[in-house]
Amino acid sequence: MFKAVLFDLDGTLLPMDTDLFLEQYLKLLSQATAPYIKPELFVPKLLEATYKMVANKDPGKTNEQVFIEEFFAATDLEPEIMMPVFEKFYQRDFCRLAEVCTPEPIVPLLVREALAKYITVIATNPVFPHIAIKERLRWVGIADLPFALITSYENMHYCKPHLEYYLEILEAINVKPEECLMVGNDVGEDLVAREIGMKTFLIDSHLINRCNRDYETDYQGSLRDCLDLITG
Repeated sequence: MFKAVLFDLDGTLLPMDTDLFLEQYLKLLSQATAPYIKPELFVPKLLEATYKMVANKDPGKTNEQVFIEEFFAATDLEPEIMMPVFEKFYQRDFCRLAEVCTPEPIVPLLVREALAKYITVIATNPVFPHIAIKERLRWVGIADLPFALITSYENMHYCKPHLEYYLEILEAINVKPEECLMVGNDVGEDLVAREIGMKTFLIDSHLINRCNRDYETDYQGSLRDCLDLITG
């Protein structure tokens, strides 16, 4: 039926209150950077650089390159000083955010079944470094599995909801869109994959529909329903 399955992470394989996660993430990261920049200055600059990274569609720049350019152009900070600070934060403090997530036991089984039959991709919005994504995968017990691709800000040039994000994945795994199933919980970010011909499965247990828009999806249901489809 499919050759590849693409899984979103946050809210899909890793159930969470996204707003609470972001709030606590910004709190912890601003504490880590406080010796260099006041939190009330840091957070707006970080978010502004992130928004510009998400909006960027320059194929010649990775998301990481865009973020570094935008963030450090907007502050008096030096990349040589701050990038190691960020790295240390992800190595030491980021794990504390696991407490705001609610992993579901079915996830490792679902992912292992997908890996047994399909090219399997972690198609999370690539606004985080690889180290942060691997840590979140660890929280649900799938960090060491042999994914064909884990999208991160180091290896991607586009973000969701741009169609170019999905096209870049297809190029990386050498699969046609009609041969793919995109599994996610965000109407605005994940279901857009249908526009290039992918099939979509909307996980509705932690559904996000920020604009309360009407939507179409090929499949909809719980993680268990997704497992039934993949193994059927």
